[in-house]
Amino acid sequence: MASLSRKFILGAGACAVGLYVAFLVVDRVHAVSTLRAETNAGAIPDVSVVSPHRTSPKVSLTLPGNIDAWYQAPIYPQVSGYVKMWYKDYGAHVKQGDVLAEINAPALDAEYAQAKASLASVMAKYNLASVTASRWRAMGKSQSVSGQSVSVANANEQSANAEVQAAQRNVDHFEALERFKQLVAPFDGIVTARSVNVGDYVNNGGGGLNATGSASELFTVADTDKLRLFVSVPEVFSYVLQDGMTAQVTVPQYAGKTFTAKYLTTSKGYDPNTRTAIAEFVLDNPGNLLWPGTFASVALTAKNTDANLYEIPSGSLVFEEKGMQVAVVDATSHVHYVNVQVGRMADSSTEILSGLKPTDRIINNPPADLLEGDVVHVVTPARGYNESGFETDNDSSDNDGDE
Repeated sequence: MASLSRKFILGAGACAVGLYVAFLVVDRVHAVSTLRAETNAGAIPDVSVVSPHRTSPKVSLTLPGNIDAWYQAPIYPQVSGYVKMWYKDYGAHVKQGDVLAEINAPALDAEYAQAKASLASVMAKYNLASVTASRWRAMGKSQSVSGQSVSVANANEQSANAEVQAAQRNVDHFEALERFKQLVAPFDGIVTARSVNVGDYVNNGGGGLNATGSASELFTVADTDKLRLFVSVPEVFSYVLQDGMTAQVTVPQYAGKTFTAKYLTTSKGYDPNTRTAIAEFVLDNPGNLLWPGTFASVALTAKNTDANLYEIPSGSLVFEEKGMQVAVVDATSHVHYVNVQVGRMADSSTEILSGLKPTDRIINNPPADLLEGDVVHVVTPARGYNESGFETDNDSSDNDGDE
């Protein structure tokens, strides 16, 4: 009995050891199988796909713009001297002809006085020459003097008259400069800049001289009853500039308030550095609410001339040496690269001229290492990942690629 009991215990122990070993083997096999499955699943990239859709019948874009005055004039002096007094400060409303400042120019005053004295001198000479010529002409009629003497007297009179005319023009010149001692507003407007003080030396035609010797204007006057809005429109969107169009304008200092600008004209030429054309709009400014130099956000809307084209997110484009491509997922979750011809490109979307069908499932933001024929797993993107407005394929029942 003892021998049988011992054999039973040994057999039971061997069975237990065998079962434990079998458990370890099965567990290891299961772990390897699980790891293989996870590795295979991890090797298949998760992608989000979108479908192309027809472009909108209207195209809308928002561009930065600069607001400028309807008229804006920098005021420079036409005489050299020292500023005697200025009368209009920043923000002053002025009428045409209002005096902005006065310049003390004693050198000009002296030249003006000399010009008037010269005119008086040549006028006296002309009067004498005129009287003398009249006498010689009278004597010439009675044959008392020779005809040559009369001709000389007439020539002296004409020469004196020419000297009078020249002196008078010189006086007129200095009279005009004397009027420039007063700086006046060229039109009704607002003083937007004043860079002059009493006692400053100003240079003829050059404004105030700073430490570097460069000149600056003394005043700037702007007419802000109406404003000009300048917008740089990209070449591919220049077709939106059509007669009669309007733009909705917003500025940082008036949040939530919208202004309407009317299209006026365009430069009809592109800047080769930026590939943009300058478009000019007119903006009414009642109460001078807007100021020149304001940055504006300009929303343009126009009829789309290519409303039958397809549109996809710009992030789905793949740039290759052979041209533009997109990655398309077929029914078996395999990737195929398709050549496309692109039209107008924007930040968020791009028009496709050819190469796509409306049923194509296009990978949005495809991974850089994705190759032709690779298997992918189509998933629903996280909230906020796809804000382009394109329809996302949320069908998660597609083949996951586990072949």
